Amino acid sequence: MELTYFSSAFCEPCRQTRAVLAEVERLVPQAHVRELDVARDTAEAEASGIRITPTVIVHDSAGAEVFRATGVPTLSQVLVAIAKVL
Repeated sequence: MELTYFSSAFCEPCRQTRAVLAEVERLVPQAHVRELDVARDTAEAEASGIRITPTVIVHDSAGAEVFRATGVPTLSQVLVAIAKVL
């Protein structure tokens, strides 16, 4: 399962989100976080409708979006979204 994380270089909430997602990866070995910088990965950010960083999107195994959080998500929010996928 993939979590796509859109960030930007000077975003303090992005650092906090990075820590939450690192804990998710530690707790759920099947979870893979892919971080994309909105300045570098503009086409993918636009295609995903990213307007705010940080934004985290959880996809199921078929690639369908099952969860989206803008701002810093809580560990619980992300784990509940992952539970829907598993």
